[in-house]
Amino acid sequence: MKRYLITGASRGIGRAIAEELTASDVELLLHGRDTVALAQTRKAVEPQCARVSLLIHDLATAHGVSDLIAEVGKEPIDLLVNNAGVAVAKPFTEITPIEWEQTVGVNITAPFMLMQHFAPRMPPGSSVVNVLSIAAKSGFANWSAYCMSKFALEGFSQSVREELRDRKIRVINIYPAATDTDIWDHIEGKWPRHKMISPKDVASAVAYALSRPADVALENITLSSLAGNL
Repeated sequence: MKRYLITGASRGIGRAIAEELTASDVELLLHGRDTVALAQTRKAVEPQCARVSLLIHDLATAHGVSDLIAEVGKEPIDLLVNNAGVAVAKPFTEITPIEWEQTVGVNITAPFMLMQHFAPRMPPGSSVVNVLSIAAKSGFANWSAYCMSKFALEGFSQSVREELRDRKIRVINIYPAATDTDIWDHIEGKWPRHKMISPKDVASAVAYALSRPADVALENITLSSLAGNL
């Protein structure tokens, strides 16, 4: 049986990835903070999976990440999807220390801790998927904290990729343009969500990359809308 750990699986891209990766020989380890939404993800994928486990932890703190690691247990995983993220959209002069720390905690420290713990235990042929963003490649006004975190994870994961290459573990980075998820419900402003790509588009790209032969790596995948990034 294969074990797949997906963070931020309550909704949006994380849920779509879980739905794409369902299989009779797969145990899905689904992380989230919203117990109701995570239960809905479980309901959607459970009939097609060998087993589904829900992991309710706050990745903004090192303690929360450690608790998640402990709950996953000592059995190796075959796939780690770092998808959980937070977004603060405001002028950099208005970002609070708490917002900054939460962004760093969820978007940088949590993936670092999870990769550091799980990657050495993953068998050859396993994969790490980092859901980044076009914000890992370009800066956007009023998105400084978010861009900072994605740039940081970009650099870290590129280095990790080279360290894991000889162990036959793939590190796959996904760079979606603006994606129509619930995150936009909590960001001020009018956003053209009808022009955005869908979570399913991102999940399909992840599934395709993972379906390649073990010695083939689609290492960097950028997804854009023909209508533009926003």
